Amino acid sequence: MAYIYQGFFINEKIDFLTILISLFFTNSFAYEFTLSSKDKNLINNSKQKSAILKRLEKYSEFKNETKNLDIDKKLGKVNFFINKTLPEFDSQSVGIDDYWMTPKEFFIKGFGDCEDYAIAKYFTLLELGVKKESLYLAIVNVKASAGTHMVLLYVENKNSSPLVLDNLSFRVLPFSKRDDLTPVVAFNELNSYEFTKDKFTQLVTIDWQNNNKWDRVLNRVYKLNEWKYLYL
Repeated sequence: MAYIYQGFFINEKIDFLTILISLFFTNSFAYEFTLSSKDKNLINNSKQKSAILKRLEKYSEFKNETKNLDIDKKLGKVNFFINKTLPEFDSQSVGIDDYWMTPKEFFIKGFGDCEDYAIAKYFTLLELGVKKESLYLAIVNVKASAGTHMVLLYVENKNSSPLVLDNLSFRVLPFSKRDDLTPVVAFNELNSYEFTKDKFTQLVTIDWQNNNKWDRVLNRVYKLNEWKYLYL
């Protein structure tokens, strides 16, 4: 069974290739926020150099202060810290409609769209020691809004309501207490799920219709090939 959602298919059948890809990402990559020599050259030549360096310094200090906290405090502080960066539509920030930034792009730019906040939180929490199995990006519908929205979910138990990290709220709450959100699909580097407000229900595959923005983010992050998108 499959159905279309916002330009991609969600399929309830899981194939062998999907499992192999999941295992590949699980076992092959660890995330660390680093600046390459190309990144440093771009920053040094930018008119925004001072602001960028100050933002990156604050981000580094924040991670050092947060890495040893318990999970509840870690989630709350990451959500609050990243939410302090004011949002701006993708078309204005990088000239590409609905472009998904990597964490490096997000923190150097200093602004982004909802998915950029969620992606930055995902990788920040990975770097702070949270397991990939517990973190899912989620496509949701927002009450009284025509568009879709992306949040980050922390999943301790797939049979209980996940916690929501949202750029629309400084509070980290269970999905069951977010009456303004309706779940659609959740995904990470390992797999994808349909879910309700109360639990994850079943594995699905997402057919991105030749427009897999998530895969492109992962490739740029893990291959350290982000610099060409940083228009400073």
